[in-house]
Amino acid sequence: MSLMHTLLFLSANATLVLSIGETVEEVSDSGFLDTTPSLAVSLLGDDSLMQVHPNGIRHIREDGRINEWKTPGKKTIVKVGSNRLQVVIALSGGELIYFEMDMTGQLMEVEKHEMPGDVACLDIAPVPEGRQRSRFLAVGSYDNTIRILSLDPDDCMQILSVQSVSSPPESLLLLEVQASIGGEDGADHPASVFLNAGLQNGVLFRTVVDMITGQLSDTRSRFLGLRAPKLFSAIVRGRRAMLCLSSRPWLGYIHQGHFLLTPLSYETLEYAASFSSDQCAEGVVAVAGDALRVFTIERLGETFNETSIPLRYTPRKFVLQPKRKLLVIIESDHGAFTAEERESARKECLEAAGMGENGNSNNAEQMENGGGGGGDEEENEDTLSDEQYGYPKSESQKWVSCIRILDPRTGNTTCILELQDNEAAFSVCTVNFHDKEHGTLLAVGTAKGLQFWPKRSLIAGFIHIYRFVEEGKSLELLHKTQVEGVPLALCQFQGRLLAGIGQVLRLYDLGKRRLLRKCENKLFPNTIMSIHTYRDRIYVGDIQESFHYCKYRRDENQLYIFADDSVPRWLTASHHIDFDTMAGADKFGNIYFVRLPQDVSDEIEEDPTGGRIKWEQGKLNGAPNKVEEIVQFHVGDLVTCLQKASLIPGGGDCIIYVKDVIDGDLCEQYPTLPPDMQRKIADELDRTPGEILKKLEDVRNKII
Repeated sequence: MSLMHTLLFLSANATLVLSIGETVEEVSDSGFLDTTPSLAVSLLGDDSLMQVHPNGIRHIREDGRINEWKTPGKKTIVKVGSNRLQVVIALSGGELIYFEMDMTGQLMEVEKHEMPGDVACLDIAPVPEGRQRSRFLAVGSYDNTIRILSLDPDDCMQILSVQSVSSPPESLLLLEVQASIGGEDGADHPASVFLNAGLQNGVLFRTVVDMITGQLSDTRSRFLGLRAPKLFSAIVRGRRAMLCLSSRPWLGYIHQGHFLLTPLSYETLEYAASFSSDQCAEGVVAVAGDALRVFTIERLGETFNETSIPLRYTPRKFVLQPKRKLLVIIESDHGAFTAEERESARKECLEAAGMGENGNSNNAEQMENGGGGGGDEEENEDTLSDEQYGYPKSESQKWVSCIRILDPRTGNTTCILELQDNEAAFSVCTVNFHDKEHGTLLAVGTAKGLQFWPKRSLIAGFIHIYRFVEEGKSLELLHKTQVEGVPLALCQFQGRLLAGIGQVLRLYDLGKRRLLRKCENKLFPNTIMSIHTYRDRIYVGDIQESFHYCKYRRDENQLYIFADDSVPRWLTASHHIDFDTMAGADKFGNIYFVRLPQDVSDEIEEDPTGGRIKWEQGKLNGAPNKVEEIVQFHVGDLVTCLQKASLIPGGGDCIIYVKDVIDGDLCEQYPTLPPDMQRKIADELDRTPGEILKKLEDVRNKII
């Protein structure tokens, strides 16, 4: 059973003591000095309290007696580390003084040690179960070193090991990793002590402290943010965990046999401490700016969090407005009513059902409220919400669509344009034309009267060009250009606009009243569904025939296909990786990567006349060169979007897709195996289990 906290201490230029109960009130007779800042406040033994301030240590006994220890001369206390039975203070100048609680409950000075310079940080681990003291003291210095000192009576305050780090340490935390199935975090023994150090360059440094010799080994590091991480102890699922407060808060804890370091979805915090009360068994109390926050940590083991923002219709695609970092989203639904028509139909339904009439026991409001009468208008409207009862269906020929500008930081919509005349938006991109008069423009591809049955048909396709107004928060139509098909793909290319319209890849420039055709290629097999560009290369995704690599020759004003895929893929998503590589997903649940062979790529780029591209012909109407498949794995679900992103500061790029499965899942099961199985696998790889677990953690930390 965990202990409940009854007092809360806040310190700045003075110390404020608050009692925690049904209400939070200031305590004036606690025995603590409230006119001085506190460096540390903790429980000593089972029944006494300790306050460490710059000029000494104040020990408050259970019976109210107060013992004071004053600093010698003009020295002051700068750092402190303590547990229930041990206290170490660092004085200005670098002197360490070690105290222990004796059998009578008195805090006694045991040993002194002179460090070579001022102490930057220090920490003592909690006293292990069944022992009288914690054995190790960690001391960080401004000379970029961390030292482990012994607290055993036989060699008290003797240096056991020294570790050099890349930057002065800001904070230290000794964290014991407890045993579970399959060992813990690379430890070959039942339990290990990890030394965690937050460095001033924003790196978290972790290393194993040998339980016998105190030597440091198996070092690991991870960049957490631009601020030096401050480390604090917390309780998660009954075990000690670590809070790392940098540019954002992180939590280090044990989950399913291995150590996880996960960012918290919370604002920047300055200080934190573990907190437990009747209302909050395992919580954290923290300082955020000038506010005091109490929160709990939930959804442990999950890598991502999400924030849902309701939209008017189904979102199809979105782009980022580059200057203001706003999202431009196109939404569309088939066989549906507009938002205004849905609202009008709901009001008619409510009026027909007699909503709002007192005494009508059969109305929908009483069904919602369990038989209660009356209620305001908002409650009446919620009783027939579309989210609960489903959206009404319209005739199959009807489309509804809108363009929305959304601020992702606040979730507020700054602009929404409803498309009229049965138009539906299918593609969107931002484009900067050679004409700099309008700046960044928005291109939206739409189709009017699109039908899929009894055969695919449409009245017309259009490409809308909008300019951003009101600092990018709103849109104004510049003009719209009619095209012969559905523009499923749009992309900026060298100051112009590339459009995929059915089987045609077309290049447009900006005119006064419409877009102007510059060149086109009609040799694509089915329907163009994606376009990516890099330098003068164009990567076109066909809905049934995978990727086609194209090149634009400006001197000839021609688009040439010089390579394609030999495997017919039904593409659902695509993303450009590098100059020769594309990633795609098909409708059968596969994700795959294709790459143009290096020798072919070099020949294409080194051909000065373009003759090889222009005259060389492939077989069976195919391109003269073929891309090679380099990776494929089966996800088992339809992937609708691929995105390359870095999930953590300084992390490597990874491909994000909609199914929460990665190809490393099998490897992640290694820590859950029995120890003998871990050793057997490690022996086959000529490694130790600790080395394998470290490698898995390194791979994981590069991504998330």
